[in-house]
Amino acid sequence: MSTVIGVLSLQGAVREHEHALAQLGVETRKVRRPRDLDGLDGLVFPGGESTTMSKLLNVEGMRDPVQQALDGGLPAFGTCAGMILLADVVRDTREDAVNFHALDVTVRRNAFGRQVDSFETDLDVAGIEDAVHAVFIRAPWVEQTGPNVEVLSRVPEGHGEHTGAIVAVRSGSVMATSFHPEAMPGEKRLHELFLRECVGI
Repeated sequence: MSTVIGVLSLQGAVREHEHALAQLGVETRKVRRPRDLDGLDGLVFPGGESTTMSKLLNVEGMRDPVQQALDGGLPAFGTCAGMILLADVVRDTREDAVNFHALDVTVRRNAFGRQVDSFETDLDVAGIEDAVHAVFIRAPWVEQTGPNVEVLSRVPEGHGEHTGAIVAVRSGSVMATSFHPEAMPGEKRLHELFLRECVGI
């Protein structure tokens, strides 16, 4: 049977993730309803607006089914807002925001400042040979990690207060990045890393 990776399709960069996975020869499925979770080998949480996603997860009756899937061991990959949704603790967010406690990390929403504070840099990422170009736009960062969380990447020197910030992590079958690898043309190595290390293909 072929591998099927779902992409949470309530809001955000759905198409870009589908394209990156298609380039790797992986079948994708838009996940909008609880039944869409059936038979998946993994689930991508795209970048977008985490508070909007939170509202839609509740409105569409998806919060509990997604939580149950993650609790049952479904591999997951979150980018930017997706990292926020997967985190155990989220700072600077709404009290009613959804997060699934799938990664033992504390993240800070919009940690890199406003849109005018956006910047780009090349990152060393564990498990990837060459540097990954990353763009940070109102992105979160990881402030604390649990004992079983592997730090995959940090902001390199030369970026002031952002230097050393944790921007990619993995724990077991769950992985997350602060940035949007799917937004970079031809960049599919983070998705490949997720498939290899988390999904096991």
